[in-house]
Amino acid sequence: MGQIVHQKTLKNAIGCGGIGLHTGAKVSMTLLPADENSGIVFKRTDIHGGQTVIPADWRNVTDSQLCTAISKNGATICTIEHLMAALSAAGIDNAVIELNGPEVPIMDGSAAPFVFLIECAGVVEQSAARRAVVVKKPVSVTVGDKSAAIEPGAGFSIGFDIDFSSAAVRRQTFSFDLVDGSFKSDIARARTFGFEHEVSALRAQGLLKGGSLENAVVVSGDKVLNASGLRYSDEFVRHKVLDSVGDLYLAGMPLIGRFHGSRSGHRMNHQLLQALFNDKSAHDIVDLDSDLLRDDLATADMLPMISSAASRKHVATPIR
Repeated sequence: MGQIVHQKTLKNAIGCGGIGLHTGAKVSMTLLPADENSGIVFKRTDIHGGQTVIPADWRNVTDSQLCTAISKNGATICTIEHLMAALSAAGIDNAVIELNGPEVPIMDGSAAPFVFLIECAGVVEQSAARRAVVVKKPVSVTVGDKSAAIEPGAGFSIGFDIDFSSAAVRRQTFSFDLVDGSFKSDIARARTFGFEHEVSALRAQGLLKGGSLENAVVVSGDKVLNASGLRYSDEFVRHKVLDSVGDLYLAGMPLIGRFHGSRSGHRMNHQLLQALFNDKSAHDIVDLDSDLLRDDLATADMLPMISSAASRKHVATPIR
């Protein structure tokens, strides 16, 4: 039996403000500490007397067209994936996220501002053991040439590949060890992206009302329109990894297994979680201990987002 990994929450409350990517609405958000075993929960302070709580849980996902939205009792919070990725990478198990609007602020389109907020708030260890979902057999979802899959492995690793006709993107692949410090340096700053020719149609659908070059990478033909260019040469696929980290944290606890996405997105990530949890033979829920992170006890070669994990290098390979 290895050393038990304990739950964590924020040390202090911290807030920020911004606009929603899709709603364009101004919103204030506060991240607060929470009791052990309470999980990540969102709270709309602007409706229902501020008492509506929405747990960050795959069973509460109600929309995943261009973002991840969760709903409960008539209240909705959308575009939660970037914040969820930051909370996941920081190992935050319990927190209350208060918002006075329907959407998490988009900030600069990445998870970096949320990582900064968590660092400023501080992290404190709690007494309860961390729980984890151990993948026992391969589970996958496939639609046409898109797929999302997870299989048994030590710790948690992510691989992803994308393929777009635009010469600015093309085919990119990325595999990554989500270990202490690496999310902040190699994933967190990757911004959401879109294509100029799609913007008008999406806005006609009531989406992207708050989108701009200040909070997204915009591609026109074979060019990136942002004056500052890309933050990483393969920023597009890195952002897909970021989204997947956030979406998969809707499992409600860390996953122990290897994930791979191919041209997939939010919807398939959520379908994968549904398939995993609906098959009782495909998973176990256990107290997380250090033995679950050891390569010599499983076939995986990557570790999860646990602060006590040993640091490893990532592999990023853009294919032109």
